[in-house]
Amino acid sequence: MVPTKAFAKGHGEVAFYTDGVTVNTTEGWRDLRLNVFDKREASAPPTPAKWAQRVLPPPSVRVAWASMAACEAQGLAWQRQTAQLGLNAAAPLSVLADGAKWIWDQARQCWQQAQWVLDVFHVSEHIHDCGKVLYGEGDGQARRWSEAQVQSVIENGPAPYLKKLEALAALPHEPAKLKALAVLRGYLTPHVDSMWYKQRLAADRPIGSGLIEGANKRIVSNRLKLNSARWTPEHAEHTSALPCLDYSGLWDGFWLQRAA
Repeated sequence: MVPTKAFAKGHGEVAFYTDGVTVNTTEGWRDLRLNVFDKREASAPPTPAKWAQRVLPPPSVRVAWASMAACEAQGLAWQRQTAQLGLNAAAPLSVLADGAKWIWDQARQCWQQAQWVLDVFHVSEHIHDCGKVLYGEGDGQARRWSEAQVQSVIENGPAPYLKKLEALAALPHEPAKLKALAVLRGYLTPHVDSMWYKQRLAADRPIGSGLIEGANKRIVSNRLKLNSARWTPEHAEHTSALPCLDYSGLWDGFWLQRAA
């Protein structure tokens, strides 16, 4: 079955995920970017307090591909795949990714009604990094503070949380702690419109990139990041294409088409 027909048979809202893994190549370490479109039907929405225990239903369909192309070429590939899957570029969809500016820049050129979502696990990682500087890593206080901060972002929204951070940074602190708070605010501020987690949870929409993280491990890391392995960029893309077919449920259809 070709991707267009397979994707049309899926049910639920459309989401797009993208993330990269560095791979050792003959041209040095290169970013192999995995991209996934999926459809997922909604289920019972979790409360904000239970977001970390949430188990999303599996996608009804997904299509993945990997590429080492530059940023602009990645964006063009996203546009081509949008058209090939029969998706309307003006229709709503969710784009989940980390905070890289080029991703949002390219996504804006692809989809007119996209809802940008800053991956909540990247937010959590940055908050925990700040907490370690503020409280140290020895007694668990940093972890407790960080977990409370993540919960605050989810329950109260990005704008109130950034005001809270600003007030905290205005208090007397050692230079290293002031720097950590500034780094955290610098990471979050450009994404103030991409962290409406409470509203997305209420609609049972994803707020994290767990799907793409798991796919990267299965498709890229387990195959290409072997001990002492080094690939030509072309072979890295071709080798990742095979598990992408399997991940997308297109393996049998692809080989039947090739044999015809």
